Amino acid sequence: MSLRRIATGLALALAIAVPTHRAAAETLGSALAGAYEHAGLLEQNRALLRAADEDVAQAVSLLQPVVNWTASATVGYPNAFGERFTSYNAGLVVELLLWDGGATRLAVDAQKEAVLAIRNDLIEVEQQVLFRAVEAYMNVRRDSAFLDLRRNNVRVITQELRAARDRFEVGEITRTDVSLAEAQLAAAQSFLAAAEGSLARSVAEYEAAVGRPPGSLQPVSPAPLVRSLEDAVAFARRNHPQILSAQHNIAVAEINVARAEASLRPRVTGSAQFGLDEDFEDSASLGLQAQGPIIQGGRLSSQIRQAMARRDATRAGLHVVLHGIEQNVTVAYANLAVARASLASLQQQVRAQQTAFRGVREEATLGARTTLDVLNAEQDLLDARANLVSAQVDEVIASYGVLFALGLLTAEHLNLGVQIYDPAAYYNLVKDSPPIRSDQGRALDRVLRAIGD
Repeated sequence: MSLRRIATGLALALAIAVPTHRAAAETLGSALAGAYEHAGLLEQNRALLRAADEDVAQAVSLLQPVVNWTASATVGYPNAFGERFTSYNAGLVVELLLWDGGATRLAVDAQKEAVLAIRNDLIEVEQQVLFRAVEAYMNVRRDSAFLDLRRNNVRVITQELRAARDRFEVGEITRTDVSLAEAQLAAAQSFLAAAEGSLARSVAEYEAAVGRPPGSLQPVSPAPLVRSLEDAVAFARRNHPQILSAQHNIAVAEINVARAEASLRPRVTGSAQFGLDEDFEDSASLGLQAQGPIIQGGRLSSQIRQAMARRDATRAGLHVVLHGIEQNVTVAYANLAVARASLASLQQQVRAQQTAFRGVREEATLGARTTLDVLNAEQDLLDARANLVSAQVDEVIASYGVLFALGLLTAEHLNLGVQIYDPAAYYNLVKDSPPIRSDQGRALDRVLRAIGD
């Protein structure tokens, strides 16, 4: 009868699954939205993109007229009559670049390409942030399930140890059986402590990734995938943000070669000056200045060769990125296939282990199995269920890993309920280098204040 009670307790304990967290339900989508809105890494890289936008504005400003004012006061002593004299002058100076072989316009083009590269770098950072949140979410679910299993295990073995001591008192079993149950309980308590520690680490990582502690995390289905491996590789080669960034960096490098060559050409600037002295007598002048290199000690030629070498290195870097993306896509699909195959096998193992456990339990009630046999069967079923939980988590992570490898793990593609950051909005405000007091400049001030708040 005591074996029957033990077996019944084992079955009930294994059937119970008590959620670790009792807070409000939370989905993976809400966690990803929190990560998107919370991530300081995204804010940092958005600020770097805005700084790159300003590089375009500064390059454009070099093509615009430059107006400066001047003022001076001079005190001299003595004059022809032995008296101190004072003179005042004020004026305006206007300068305009007329021609420099296209170097400044090439600089504008280079900065525009650099902005496009950084925009794609920002997408890659967004992917990293969201994938970290996926892993954090699923690891909390995994470790919560492990902790529930370990608690149930301790509860069951405690019941078994209590029953074993009762049976030892009446002489049904030996001291060895009691010691075996005590050893099993000590091991189960050790595993429980380890599970608690793992969950605490996962919760801390979740809070860092998402920006808040986890609530009651809901089950997650794998991300839907419709592309074959071949189609996925071709898609990633065309659309992955790392590849697009590398392509824009090549464009920057090629433009920089042209800029270096343009430095050999003359530079022509025009200027106009208007002045007014203390007697309100005005003066004006127009000027035209041309200059160009004759001998630079080989510096300009060296700069051209250097720009070419950097262009070649950037081109080679694109091949490295292409191969890396292809490998990442292939590995991601392989990981997903392994996770799915493992999941199918473990589902069969759990079903078989449940059948085996029920058989051992029935045989124990008839005296054909020992207490140790029941404990071992329970532990095997526990391990199988833990492995199944882990495989389910691995499948979900692997499916989102495929999206990551394809460059599709973004808030826009996942249709998260967040306000998507528009990288072009700030650029459109500053690309023409607006004056501070213009309508566009005031709009820019409002945008910057909103960002600061």
